[in-house]
Amino acid sequence: MTRPRPLPVDPIAEAHRQWTGHGWGEVADGMAAVTSLVRAQQIVMARVDEALKPTGLTFSRYELLQLLSFSRTGALPMAKASARLQVHPTSVTNTVDRLEAAGLVVRVPHPSDRRATLIEITDAGRELVAEATAALNAQVFAEPGLPPDKIRELLTLLASFRHEAGDFEEPGEPNLAFHATWRPASESPADALGS
Repeated sequence: MTRPRPLPVDPIAEAHRQWTGHGWGEVADGMAAVTSLVRAQQIVMARVDEALKPTGLTFSRYELLQLLSFSRTGALPMAKASARLQVHPTSVTNTVDRLEAAGLVVRVPHPSDRRATLIEITDAGRELVAEATAALNAQVFAEPGLPPDKIRELLTLLASFRHEAGDFEEPGEPNLAFHATWRPASESPADALGS
């Protein structure tokens, strides 16, 4: 990926200076933190989009395919997929519509609940998500932009932020950065995904 030319000054630092100069100094750090998170997300998503471009997947479609590929049967109820991806059910429906049109998933009746529909990954979906994962691992996840010790620090900070925002319940583990790996000893990895 080609990197854009850096700006001669940090616009967020300049905004911080302006906030302080206009008498909003008590919230300048908060403004800079929020703005930095938004900008960091833009940078990361540009890298993700470039890695996924050859597959034709968006990140939301990739996430759903990967979630299905991780499940024990390759299928999940629409509502459970929505909850696991932390997106509105309408967004999942739209994503499924596009993936189904591309032959990457199919809708199937739930075997025990007539009101529910399962989303099931197809063989083509498994192949494409494996290709996309290889690209993301090589082009984005292997070198996310910070050294490993800083990544761990960032994970801890972001997990703490998300926890305080009510994104997840604390599982009792001291290291919130790896809360996603926590599960009761009696629960298998597939069960943790809700398959």
